[in-house]
Amino acid sequence: MPSTSRPLRKLGFLTIGLFDEADPRRGHESTLEIIELGERLGFDSAWLRHRHLQYGISSPVAVLAAASQRTSHIELGTAVIPLGWENPLRLAEDLATVDLLSGGRLNPGVSVGPPMHYDRVKEALHPDTAGAEDFGYERVRRLLDFVRGKPATDFSGYEGFEVFSDRVQPHSPGLGGRMWYGGGSLSSARWAGEHGMNFLTSSVVKVEGPEDASTSPDFAEIQLSHIRAFRSHHPDGDNARVSQGLVVIPTDSATPKQRARYEEYVAQRTPRTASPQGPARLLFAPDIVGTSAEIAERLHAHAAFREVDEAAFALPFSFEHEDYVQILTDLAGRLGPALRWRPGR
Repeated sequence: MPSTSRPLRKLGFLTIGLFDEADPRRGHESTLEIIELGERLGFDSAWLRHRHLQYGISSPVAVLAAASQRTSHIELGTAVIPLGWENPLRLAEDLATVDLLSGGRLNPGVSVGPPMHYDRVKEALHPDTAGAEDFGYERVRRLLDFVRGKPATDFSGYEGFEVFSDRVQPHSPGLGGRMWYGGGSLSSARWAGEHGMNFLTSSVVKVEGPEDASTSPDFAEIQLSHIRAFRSHHPDGDNARVSQGLVVIPTDSATPKQRARYEEYVAQRTPRTASPQGPARLLFAPDIVGTSAEIAERLHAHAAFREVDEAAFALPFSFEHEDYVQILTDLAGRLGPALRWRPGR
């Protein structure tokens, strides 16, 4: 088996945290239990997706605040918070608060762009400013400035008996270095690098440039170009942090019934990986299902994976709690060692 250029230094996982509308607490508890299990298994990080007006976690920062009190060392991340739904100043306050409560373990990942189905939600979300909102990189820059301690106002000092600060409080000094940008385009990769962020890659990239009917776009090569563009624009160069988030499903300890369900799930999602999808020309990576040895071989052959030393593998959306237990157990106990990963604790 060919070797990766870098041993996998950090291993994490990403979950959407689905729940039943009739019993939302149970779904949130399941997510917290999965994070606790991840810590026991030695994972370096646990990440939450963000879903609005759906049956998935809508407030990952709040859930991670709870997770911070039930764990002691696993890093806790968001992948990603869509900033079109957020006020950067208020979000900076929440992030700093949870980072302090966690002992400096928060890794906030963010992205830009208009909120999903914006025409349907804009009157509820931004009723007075819907047509004037800027959903571009400026929104991230504002958040970075607030998190990193730049002034939010020109006033500080006493007003009567109360004391006011000119920057967001509380301030968590190390948080600014743990901000991640979730991007799938060259422009996002360059911007994240120029602004000293870390870079989250996923199982989706944007196919850019002229269409060429004679060739099929290669996901791994496109993602590799993003990683290299990011690092070439980052002050830390080749040492700038990048994490990859493909969907992998190890089956080493799965039951025959689980394996069959996993393979059916992957088969249903595979057709969308054949060509770019939609006006944005989004290209999806195939999910990888099989034994840890089989998955490791495919990852070692993946051009972008060979360029990183951190991974936060995405758990499938719609599986049961016991499925996630099996998958995480195999990720930590079988696949991680096959990728030359060792638990940090």
